[in-house]
Amino acid sequence: MSRPHLAETPLLDFRSKPIADLIAQRGWHALAPEDRTRAAYDFVRNEILFGYNADDALPASRVLADGYGQCNTKATLLMALLRAQGIPCRFHGFTIDKGLQRGVVPELVYPLAPRDILHSWVEVDLGGRWIDLEGFILDDEVLDALQAAFPGRDSLCAYGAGTDRLQAPPVAWTGGSTYIQKTGINRDFGVFDSPDAFYAEHRQLSGWRGWIYRLVVRHWMNRRVAGIRRGHVPRIPGGARALQPATAEAQRPGA
Repeated sequence: MSRPHLAETPLLDFRSKPIADLIAQRGWHALAPEDRTRAAYDFVRNEILFGYNADDALPASRVLADGYGQCNTKATLLMALLRAQGIPCRFHGFTIDKGLQRGVVPELVYPLAPRDILHSWVEVDLGGRWIDLEGFILDDEVLDALQAAFPGRDSLCAYGAGTDRLQAPPVAWTGGSTYIQKTGINRDFGVFDSPDAFYAEHRQLSGWRGWIYRLVVRHWMNRRVAGIRRGHVPRIPGGARALQPATAEAQRPGA
């Protein structure tokens, strides 16, 4: 395996004290490679809550300090935890349709959101096989609340979820790929050695929109996510139609 998939970078700052201390305290280095992967994955999925940070391109140590994250920031932290333990991994970049965030983005500002939102998952190399890891984005409390709010639905593309298996999504890592936002994907940028390489080419929410997002909108979104976690799932205008992927193409990465 080439060294780029194990390298430290400014965003994957896995030699920082908070990340090194976490791994030492949990005793992950003593585990077998698959168990190390599971431990890091489960930590990011449920101990780092679903929420919106100030930027996508944050160092892993900052995401750990925040204690919450979304697809891109959680991916950075997971990659740092994996590489710190000698598990090769890479970054796969996409965009998702903004409809996937409907119900989290307040309706008042939803029209201002970009149609295509940067998205990512982590690919990990275990035994010479690349495995997709995306199911870490929503913590169990958010997912449980969505399942309870839509007991008769399997397909949902809203509230941060994009899945055709809402009642039993493939989010628990058992050695295979995991997904929770896959059906919202509408563009595939391919794989990158690191999040740093991806964000050098693709950035979002600059200028006045970025300023409003960082100072106001993301805090509003985080309050809505906290409400969902408590079982208060806001209604979305448009009914069942608004809960589906924007197009059939969105279900195929690379389309």
